[in-house]
Amino acid sequence: MKFWTRRGAIAWLLWPVSLLFGAMVFVRRTLYFLRILKSEHPGIPVIVVGNISVGGTGKTPLTIALVQRLQAEGFAPGVASRGYGREEPSQPRWVDRESNPAKVGDEPALIAHHTGAKLRVDRDRAAAAKTLVKAGCNVVVCDDGLQHYRLARDIEIEVIDGRCRYGNALRLPAGPLREPVERAQRCDFRVVNLGGNGSQGSAGAGFGEWPMRLLAEHALPITGGRSRLLSSFAGQRVHAVAGIGDPERFFTMLRAFGIAVVPHAFSDHHHYSAADFEFGSRLPVLMTEKDAVKCADLARDDYFSVPVRAELPEAFWVALLDKLHAAKGAG
Repeated sequence: MKFWTRRGAIAWLLWPVSLLFGAMVFVRRTLYFLRILKSEHPGIPVIVVGNISVGGTGKTPLTIALVQRLQAEGFAPGVASRGYGREEPSQPRWVDRESNPAKVGDEPALIAHHTGAKLRVDRDRAAAAKTLVKAGCNVVVCDDGLQHYRLARDIEIEVIDGRCRYGNALRLPAGPLREPVERAQRCDFRVVNLGGNGSQGSAGAGFGEWPMRLLAEHALPITGGRSRLLSSFAGQRVHAVAGIGDPERFFTMLRAFGIAVVPHAFSDHHHYSAADFEFGSRLPVLMTEKDAVKCADLARDDYFSVPVRAELPEAFWVALLDKLHAAKGAG
């Protein structure tokens, strides 16, 4: 929401509600700290990726990169996710490359597509972690679980939007924060999403923060066929579709390739129908990969998915793996 970027009249009107929300968050965290509410550990290292603010910060691309790096290092990682926006959210499910995004959630479907890792969606991520252990995993990666304190964790990674950061630094609903800014200081790693190709306006990573870029190179036809370089769309008008936390970030990335973007922003986790693509003109359609996994049955030959990959310094991976090996040894 736009008013979350500054402390204007609407933010101050909602501030009393934020105080109530903050008190509830504090009480809940205190109950876990005092062990009145119990956290559960699955017995293998747990890495949690999340944020203290609402909205898209780049957690899913980072989770994919994390799982792929762990696989390359010889680990057998499993992913625990809530599967936000899926049908029958109370029903735990296994996710694989053939899973229907409507049943398991768009982000889990995307993670499974890229990694092939064992992936379990469950509102109770502690239960999901236990199931992953039984399935033979030796590391659990929890996607978007920073506030899910029922699952005890060994490593916390906070992802920050480099452009908006914490907005007006107020808690919901007056601002974008789920928890106070001080909570972020207790995370083991703080990753700042500086955007994609040609992105500008991000201040960069500060002291103790790790920079991340989301880079794109190709557009993949959703109906199948050869990929195209994004640069091949330069000078063309396209319909750009984004149903993510920050659609403007996707549009900005496409413009950096010289593409004339006709933007179509949808709400995060939007469920698409054919009517959503009645744009009134026949142009190529470029959409985020997260949207494309839900549009296979709606796509024409000129509908393209634009995948991104997370790029982080090698020093980040060295530090993360060192901490992971220490957690594995302590277990």
